[in-house]
Amino acid sequence: MQLTRRKAIVAASAGLAAACTQSPPVAPPTTLAGCWSAKAPLPIAVQEIYPAAHEGIIHICGGLLAENGRVVGVGRDHVAYDPATGISAGLGLLPAPRHHPHAISHKGRLYLFGGFATNPGAVNWIMSAEAMAYDHGNWTNLAPSPGPNAEVVATSLGDHIHIVGGRAPKGTANLAYGDHADTDRHFVYDPVADRWSTAAPALSARNSAAGAVIDGQWHVAGGRHVSDGPSDAHEVYDPKEDRWRTAAPMPKGAGAGGNAAGALGGQLYVFGGEYFHDGGKVHAEVWRYDPKTDAWHAATPMPTPRHGLGAVVIGDAIWLVGGAKKPSGSETSNAVERFTLAC
Repeated sequence: MQLTRRKAIVAASAGLAAACTQSPPVAPPTTLAGCWSAKAPLPIAVQEIYPAAHEGIIHICGGLLAENGRVVGVGRDHVAYDPATGISAGLGLLPAPRHHPHAISHKGRLYLFGGFATNPGAVNWIMSAEAMAYDHGNWTNLAPSPGPNAEVVATSLGDHIHIVGGRAPKGTANLAYGDHADTDRHFVYDPVADRWSTAAPALSARNSAAGAVIDGQWHVAGGRHVSDGPSDAHEVYDPKEDRWRTAAPMPKGAGAGGNAAGALGGQLYVFGGEYFHDGGKVHAEVWRYDPKTDAWHAATPMPTPRHGLGAVVIGDAIWLVGGAKKPSGSETSNAVERFTLAC
């Protein structure tokens, strides 16, 4: 049985368990790398966020909000977290509540793309094509993307912003989680022209993956499929050739929806994520990919396993913010933890 994201939120609230057949992740080897430290928490418990590091500050926009560990609504806040001090500041409100919107810092400007809108008093999944930029305390509407997008992987790459994968409406309905299907679409935004185009589609359709750019190559790993659970796929995009290739997949069973990723020292690090088989669990494992050897290795596990969290790279560290400690809507967290190789 495949447990959908929406059903999982309901099941988490009711204390139900789901049984599926996918194999659990492999156990990590004993030789690990990387050190963790706990930092001042966020002012809110929030999950399903895609934050950005912009001018040294972590920007968190929208998300699913929680009280007493359970999702209670959709966020509209724009929060700035200063990693140097651990102090958070509110930067006003988004034009409307959004969960899963994707923030990107690109050439000195902060952008926000897609995600899900909702009706008042509900947690709906109205996928958006909206694109906005943040200037002088206000959000400005930009040209909308060629189609609604959410649960994507996005990045600043050269002169453009790239958005790939995620889910898209599979028909005319656009309200509930089940109204959407995985996609391999690849949108490219030109901020100077305020114009969108398309690029080579991904090799596989999946949602809720994570990625980072290493030496000009965009790595996208993990995620899940709506119909058949987690994905261990790892694909790499070369913008010069407008071409995707496969790279070594994540260790069997390590892929998960709602994971997060960042690059340090020329290597890719993938954190957390959720799966629903065997009653469901959130990954504690951290996996490191070395492009030179095309191989994955275990890194030091997360102190607070989470999914739906955000990862941003600032200096020599990856900062992990928010997320949920149990699958779907349970135990949403305000945790902030710092991962570094300089132990």
